[in-house]
Amino acid sequence: MDNPDLIVSVVVGDGEAETGPTATAWHGYKFIDPAESGAIFPIIHVNGFKISNRAIYGTMDDLEMAALFTGYGYKVRFVEDLANLDNDLAASLQWAVDEIRAIQKAARSGNPIIKPRWPLIVLRTPKDLSGPKHLRGQFIEGSFNSHGVPLLNANKDDEEFAPRPEINTIIPEDASLRMGQRKETYNGYQPLDVPDWKKYTVKKGTQDSCMERIGEFLHDVIEANPKTFRIWSPDELISNKLGAVLRERGRNMQWDPSPVSPTLASSKSCRTGLFPSYESFMGIIHTMMVQYAKFMKMAREVPWRNDVSSINYIETSTWARQEHNGFSHQNPSFIGAVLNLKSSIARVYLPPDSNCFLSTIAHCLRVKNYINLMVGLSLPEEAERHCIAGASVWKFASTDEGVNPDVVLVGIGVEMTMEVIAAVALLRKKVPELRVRVVNVTDLMILAPHSLHPHGLTEEAFNTLFTEDRSIHFNYHGYPLELKGLLFGRPSLDRVSIEGYNEEGTTTTPFHMMLCNRTSRFHVAAAAIKGGTVVNPKVAVVDHELVSGMLHEAESYKKYAFENGEDVEGV
Repeated sequence: MDNPDLIVSVVVGDGEAETGPTATAWHGYKFIDPAESGAIFPIIHVNGFKISNRAIYGTMDDLEMAALFTGYGYKVRFVEDLANLDNDLAASLQWAVDEIRAIQKAARSGNPIIKPRWPLIVLRTPKDLSGPKHLRGQFIEGSFNSHGVPLLNANKDDEEFAPRPEINTIIPEDASLRMGQRKETYNGYQPLDVPDWKKYTVKKGTQDSCMERIGEFLHDVIEANPKTFRIWSPDELISNKLGAVLRERGRNMQWDPSPVSPTLASSKSCRTGLFPSYESFMGIIHTMMVQYAKFMKMAREVPWRNDVSSINYIETSTWARQEHNGFSHQNPSFIGAVLNLKSSIARVYLPPDSNCFLSTIAHCLRVKNYINLMVGLSLPEEAERHCIAGASVWKFASTDEGVNPDVVLVGIGVEMTMEVIAAVALLRKKVPELRVRVVNVTDLMILAPHSLHPHGLTEEAFNTLFTEDRSIHFNYHGYPLELKGLLFGRPSLDRVSIEGYNEEGTTTTPFHMMLCNRTSRFHVAAAAIKGGTVVNPKVAVVDHELVSGMLHEAESYKKYAFENGEDVEGV
């Protein structure tokens, strides 16, 4: 994209073509504007076999293949004359280039072809063509035996070691003609001009939507970077309140016959990418994210490759707010997928409010060589300091500004943090002698030991923030097991308790979701009381009475939501 003279030839094996991402990717050309971008030119290599089974495409005849890809919108050409393969393929490649240039010329002259049919080649050959025909009585060429490494002993067996010197003559002497040495493969990153996020902040006491503020910020990012930034979103820009990005520039959808669709002119580019989506749908692209991360890791280890742009994900419509979609849309597992990546490239942020989110997204758009995941939905200077630190004590919510606490309550995620604050308000009424420190974590990686992650807190810093010996209760947006993995290696973990998403819920009210997953203010307050009894004898005296009362109240709120279809007023 935004390389108008570049044609990328993509060879897709017939086994790979069966997979979900590739099966969907055949529609990708419908988002490529031939007036401003280059072209993708697919070659489906049909050799009939996968590792040990027939490929589905390999069982389809030419008529079936032509019908399938004509239906996808392509102009199909077959290359299958083995006796004249080189000439047939060369002529077909020239045909494809001519077809592409004709489509681009029409678009760039102001007379674009409506629904142009882009070229696609189906190349049929035996599997492992030009490799060994057979070895020790086993067929190699034309069978699944060629899929792995058929010649395992070539380094010590003369029969297997049979190099063909003419192979080297294929490699171009001109390095610019070698695919791996083309500058487009390693020199594409351009830094963004990121606006000052403080201009978009929410003032105290206002009720602006977090995503609406982010949308206004991203609108100006697009205007400042029309050729170096692109937003990808399956279908959720409007529902996620990011509609501001479409104010002047519409979706870059080339096939759109509907007269009521938004404007379709767009110059948004793909040097730095942003992918906002519903939390539950992120798992669909989990493996593609991991593959990009693997590429990024290896790219950083190659001295001649330049920096690559970070890919930025925004999770919205989280499990905590599923009044309409229900249990099927409750899945925060993408957080764990990012946590499993190499620590040098993985970042997970859970900003607690609009201003922290603005500070976080501005940072993510500036940095390179990362996978950045932002989850969710103070004054600007406070937000910036908090986000730079990754976590901080929220003095306004703590007892005596968090000094000398009996227990530490930690909120990670918007709703989780709000419940922690509500729990502290409850505790002030029910048990004022309990001293509470409230900590909010926005950068999840600070919880890992510093030896395992560059953002991880040192032991001294961890103890300063969370105390050396007080009970700590985490109210976490994701799966509790993820936090246990991050905290592993920290001393005195027997003082830690964690609640998060526990696969409980349905199409229900927001507070009922908190109650079902034991992340409500009542459950947080109960955990705080239990933790405080260890060091505060005044709390220990009333421990059982207070905890029982909290959990009883939680059940009454749950019953109310179930019977009335809404939460208790004001909750």
